[in-house]
Amino acid sequence: MDSLTHIAIGACMGEAFAGKTVGRKAMLWGALAQSVPDIDFIANFWMDTPSSLLAHRGFTHSFLFLAFITPFMALLAERWHRPHNISLRRWILFFGTVIFFHMFIDVFNNYGVGWFEPFSRLRLSFNVLYVADPFFSIGPGIACAALVLLRRRHPKRSFWWKFGLLTGGLYLVYCTGNKLYIDSDVRDNLEKQKIAYTRYFTTPAPLQNWLWYVVAGDDRGYHVGFRSLFDDEKNIRFEYFPRNDSLLNPVRDHESVQQLKRFSREFYTVEMYSDTLVFNDLRFGQIIGWQEPREKFVFHFFVNHPEDNRLVVQRGRFDKWDREVVMGLLERIKGR
Repeated sequence: MDSLTHIAIGACMGEAFAGKTVGRKAMLWGALAQSVPDIDFIANFWMDTPSSLLAHRGFTHSFLFLAFITPFMALLAERWHRPHNISLRRWILFFGTVIFFHMFIDVFNNYGVGWFEPFSRLRLSFNVLYVADPFFSIGPGIACAALVLLRRRHPKRSFWWKFGLLTGGLYLVYCTGNKLYIDSDVRDNLEKQKIAYTRYFTTPAPLQNWLWYVVAGDDRGYHVGFRSLFDDEKNIRFEYFPRNDSLLNPVRDHESVQQLKRFSREFYTVEMYSDTLVFNDLRFGQIIGWQEPREKFVFHFFVNHPEDNRLVVQRGRFDKWDREVVMGLLERIKGR
């Protein structure tokens, strides 16, 4: 999830744990603990783009990192707030829970989380939430703001941290139900349309959970489409994108290409933009794809111009967005 949502959730968890004992500092500890796994952003300062893509949500989102950082933060907080009546064991339980909750929430996005690094390269992603979903964030955000404004002993503080965590949790359950329904519907569609595939995924389109982006295919290419929970039309309209693997032959053994393939988990296509070889990771969707089915993919890496790839994950995500595009998204969500 986005950093502000992590901070808000962590602040609510901190208030729940020790708000009455250490006051608003408990919120700060919670926000800090929820943010710690994202220190991997510093890898951008010395790694090339393919390496930093794999470093993000890698070791710092693993159980091994959790085991190292939890007692360190617990010892620091326990000493900082002496004298107090909170045992070191409770501090460890608190920090372990908050940091794990960050790792757990991130698995619901489509980026992939390396829980088992460095022992395994396996990346987990449930593809349930868009990385920045305001409907997930609004409850914890309001609760965090209320906790900042209310005085330390205000009787409503308990209500607000519960509100923040409960609304986020209920929305996550609701989105998981949406995911299960969409997956079942997509599998039925693929079978009825006789589309052969060895791998597929569904993930929410930007900023909501009712319109879903669908990719299904094999090593030859992928069928790409969108499905709304409110669609009346039975068939999903797919666009086919050939994989064009042969275009990678001159650079197939390059380390950056191998890293990109590993990062994409085989959901990629290759194409040429004039004289530029482009690697598309299909997992991050298309630029306004619900409106322009043949649009570029958000993640397009310039293989022979690596200096132009610093913002590759976000490249074009909101390009071409204007009032007409936003209204088109809303209409497509409605099933039109």
